[in-house]
This record gives sequence, structure tokens and C-alpha cells, in this order.
Amino acid sequence: MASTKTLTAKNLEALGAPRLAELLIDLSMGDATAKRRLRLELAGQSGSAEVAHQVRKRLATIAKSRSYVDWDKVKPIAADLEGQYRAIIDHVAKADPREALDLLWRLTALAESVLARCDDSNGRLMAVFETALPDLGRLAGMAGGDAKTLADRVFDALCDNGYGQYDALIKVLAEPLGRDGLGHLKERLTALGKEPPTRPPDEEREVIGWSSRGPIYADLLAERRHARVVTTALRDIAVLQEDVDGFIAQYGEDERRRPGIAADIADHLLAAGRTEEAWQAIEAADRQRAGWVPFEWEQTRAVILDALGRGDEAQEFRWSCFARSLNAAHLRAYLKRLPDFDDIDAENRAMAHVSSAPDVHQALGFLVDWSAIERANRLVLDRFAELNGDHYHALGVAADALEQRYPLAATLLYRAMIDFALIKARYKRYPHAARYLEQCESLARRIENYGSHASHEEYHASLRVAHGRKTGFWQA
Repeated sequence: MASTKTLTAKNLEALGAPRLAELLIDLSMGDATAKRRLRLELAGQSGSAEVAHQVRKRLATIAKSRSYVDWDKVKPIAADLEGQYRAIIDHVAKADPREALDLLWRLTALAESVLARCDDSNGRLMAVFETALPDLGRLAGMAGGDAKTLADRVFDALCDNGYGQYDALIKVLAEPLGRDGLGHLKERLTALGKEPPTRPPDEEREVIGWSSRGPIYADLLAERRHARVVTTALRDIAVLQEDVDGFIAQYGEDERRRPGIAADIADHLLAAGRTEEAWQAIEAADRQRAGWVPFEWEQTRAVILDALGRGDEAQEFRWSCFARSLNAAHLRAYLKRLPDFDDIDAENRAMAHVSSAPDVHQALGFLVDWSAIERANRLVLDRFAELNGDHYHALGVAADALEQRYPLAATLLYRAMIDFALIKARYKRYPHAARYLEQCESLARRIENYGSHASHEEYHASLRVAHGRKTGFWQA
């Protein structure tokens, strides 16, 4: 049974309304955000119209603000915006969806000015706008109205999308836009694409930066942004309209040769039953120029081979991709298509391949992800000399996975990270290294035989001799 002193809603109710009201007044003193939240709740007692009035006033005030806010002062602004958002959804939307929709449009429109004057390094402000976006679709459906009018508002929003806050707008509004709205929006975007920004005379061009290729002009960035707005939106519309050719048309010939884009195009063609064209699209990718081939391209190519009835080729391709990249998804897809019992032999062959892979860290990461812990233990014991303590994330995850059943292997991984930090004098890692040494001491109680490796006492003593003056480590 919970203590009466525990901070729960039920326990607080026992204080009674008068005492709670006094506490709220005290807690809100000096906290403008809390006061605004309380005022909104009070306004709610007078009905949704009064809440809407208060929200509209506050959004207008925020829109007029021009002061710069550093990252550590952003929290109150985010809390203020969250409060206005909750008031719209909790109080206004239920009684007046159309009014709530208009207010939510006004709130999301603040993204441009708010993000321009705030350091949103932690993403707190953007999270508010992203959270609100799906509700635009829900409220638009509840409010009803003319689809073309809604499309015009979407168009205006997309033209004011400097921070990507409206990237998912067409998708969330697809249902209320409907066929007529999407068609109207497509017409407006197509017309916009034919009217790029006018480039000023050379003597009037504004230089806003420099690159290895020379000056960066403001008008060039404006042109690129204009083109991106149009092509991205038309692409989203084409997907919703199941217009594969319209989707492909938004990419230039050179873009279609990029492996990632080629895979995306091939996926859409395959979904439309245009398998031969999908194969041509996937094979048109310039893998050499890309320098590396994304997983999506490899996965799509294998699926297309299956669709073409070339299952054996697809399996050979999956295996070759796995053998090169040690990507678990390729192996799972390969094993899934094998007859019963054949998959066991194939998995054993795959594990043997992983264990002899050139990159021991990549191999170790795969074995841990695959839950092949015994093989991971053997890999560490057999190839300890190849471990590089700089790969602290992979080694740390593996050590954590090995601790319970294989304390020696876990210890060797911790030692690799300790040695790297001390030998390379990476002082910022000293606190972590000290913690790893404590973990080695704890594991030593369960290690009966160190084999050719030094015992914990011997290892600890060797660290004292080699790095005794590194007080940042010993005092961490």
C-alpha cells in the first residue's frame, strides 16, 4: 500500500481544494509559464471560446517576439508552446474543431520565427511542432470544409518550411484533402516549379559564405530551396495518388543513378507490378561512383530477383552481401528462404564465416546481436590481440553481454578499453576506464583460470607501474 506521504494525485486530493489552491499560487509565483497554464484552466471554466481567445492572444505575442534565446533558456518557451497546444486539443477541439484547427495552424506557423531566434540544439522546440502536426490532419477531418481551401493553406505552409517542420504535412492531411484537394495542390506546386526565384544582377548578388568552389550566393540557396519544396511535395502527392511515373519524374536522370534513389524508385515500380522496369531501375544505379552501396539497394535487388523468378540468383546475392557486410538482415532473409533443416547448416556456415572475418570488431558486434554468445566468447579469446579499445561502444556492449557467462572474455574487453585510454592519454575517458577496472575486480571473483593472461592483481600492478602518474585515472 502506498504511503500517504507519496506524491500521488489521490494523496494530494486529501489536502482539499483550498489548500491545493494556495499551493498552486505559491508554486506559480515567479513562473510565468505556470501562471499562463493556470489562467488557461480558469478560462476553460468559461467555455472553449474564452480559451481560444487566450490562446490566440498568446500565440500573437510569441509571434512578435524577437529576442534571441540560448539553448539553456529554451525550456520555458517549449513549455509555453506545449501549454498552448494542450489547451487547443483539450479545451477547444472538442467544442469547436474548426476554431481549434485555425489555432493549431497558427501555432505550427510559429516554427519559422521561433526556431530562427532560438538555439534548439536539444530539439525540444521542434518536438512540440512535430507532435502537433498529426493533429492538423485529425482536426481538418473533424472540421470539414472545402478541400481546395485546405490545399491552399497547405501550399502556403510548404512555402514557409525552412526548418522542415512541415515535411510530413501532405501525408497527415491526405484524407481530408482527398482527390480534389491533392489535385489542386499539385496544380499549384507545378505552377510554382515553373516560376523559380529571379536571380539578381551579378553586382547585386549577396555572398553569404565560401566553399572550396568559391562564394556561396543567397540566391542560389533560394533556388535550391524552391526546387526542393516543389519536388518533395510533388513526390509525396504522387505516392498518395499511386502515380509511379509522377514520382519518378521528380528525380533527374543523374539522381536516378544514385543507389538509394534507384532502390526507392524500384520499390514503387515493383509495388505497381512493373517488375521488369523495377529491375532496369535497380540495375541503372552507379554503385562505383557512390563509393558504397546502401542496404536498401541490396535488399530491393534481391526482392526483385525473386519477383522475376530468379530465386537462386537472389539467394546467391543475399549471401554475397552478408559475407561482405555481415549485415544480419541479409542473413535472416537468406535463411528464411531455405528448406527446413538446411537453414541450420547454413547458419553454422555463416557463424564460421563471421568468426574469421577480417574486422574482429564487426564480427564481435554481429555475434552479440545474433545472440551467439558462446561464439563471441571464443572470438574474444582467440583474437584478443586484434582488439582496439578505441571501439568502446562495440566492446562495451559485448562486455555487458558476456559478463554473466564468460567473465574472462568480458574482462579482456574491459582491459582493451582501459589500455587504450591510458596509453593514448585520453583523459576524458579516464572515469569510464576507472569504472571498467572496478568491473574487472568484480569479475575476478568468478574467474578460476586466466590462461595465458595476467590475473587481475598482476594486471592492476602493471597499470600502477606504467601509468601511476595519471592521477585523473586513479582518482576518478
